[in-house]
Amino acid sequence: MKQKIVFLTSFFIFGYTLQAQQIYKRVLKLMGSRYEIVVVADNQKQGNQYIDLAVNEIRRIEKIISSWDSNSETSAINRNAGIKPVKVSRELFDLISRAKKISKITDGAFDISYASMDKIWHFDGSMKQMPSPEAIKKSVAKVGYHNIILDPEKQTVFLKLKGMKIGFGAIGKGYSADKAKQLLISKGVKAGVINASGDMNIWGTQPNGKKWQIGITNPLHKNTVFATFPLTDEAVVTSGNYEKYVIFNGKRYTHIIDPRTGYPASGIISATVFAPSAELADALATSIFVMGTDIGIDRINQLPGIECVIVDDQDKIHTSKGIHIKKYLTKKYKKQNP
Repeated sequence: MKQKIVFLTSFFIFGYTLQAQQIYKRVLKLMGSRYEIVVVADNQKQGNQYIDLAVNEIRRIEKIISSWDSNSETSAINRNAGIKPVKVSRELFDLISRAKKISKITDGAFDISYASMDKIWHFDGSMKQMPSPEAIKKSVAKVGYHNIILDPEKQTVFLKLKGMKIGFGAIGKGYSADKAKQLLISKGVKAGVINASGDMNIWGTQPNGKKWQIGITNPLHKNTVFATFPLTDEAVVTSGNYEKYVIFNGKRYTHIIDPRTGYPASGIISATVFAPSAELADALATSIFVMGTDIGIDRINQLPGIECVIVDDQDKIHTSKGIHIKKYLTKKYKKQNP
């Protein structure tokens, strides 16, 4: 996990110029991040109406999951940590329940109680030495998904430890993309893309019948696409650490922190996950950093309908068993990887 999880926008959508009169998009800031909402519609007026629906849905979700809004349900849960259970909406209860299940799947590499971590790591150039082992251990003393107690009958959430907090930085944008997509489909939108700062959910096809083309950039060369994937009904999320890191004793430590140990993840600079939902892809993309390449790929291989592409700190590409990467490499990278 990371103290403030940032999913870098490392996807490009190709094909906007094809039959552009039927494709409408808007770029704006939502949930503190860059969102790009793309819909296929009959005309500009209809396109704007659809986009407005998606924007309002994302803003609604933010009011529920924001830990910065003192009036949100999430803030109420955090305020009452170690004090009493808090009754919440079914929507938030179910989201937290799914988050706990992902924590179990990843052996705690994903954990929404990461928000309890003391912020002892800094990636702004101010750190001159590593925190002490004692400080690192103390920093995660209140982290642990097993201390999030859910009561299905009463629909309550209780954080056992005083000072404990939950946050949705590693799952919230993906969830918002899923909900916006679901709403638009229910309103008859046949195709579109919700891009929540790199957390993407895609459905339908372009007006010419072709699939949406999603390009993944090389983490070490951000303006270079190394692979493109044709997608229709799928979510894809990338998580990267190639901009925020520190180096001590020749070892690179990233801004994605292992919530179990308090130590930053190392060895991976980019993880891309393809899944049925952006919520799940969002959580797994971060988890892979913590688990590492071998364990991460092994875990993804055990999950049906989910694939991943990993770039390690040696600029080598690794994939899960369902992706034959050479098929998707751009011409430049095919020449480099014959």
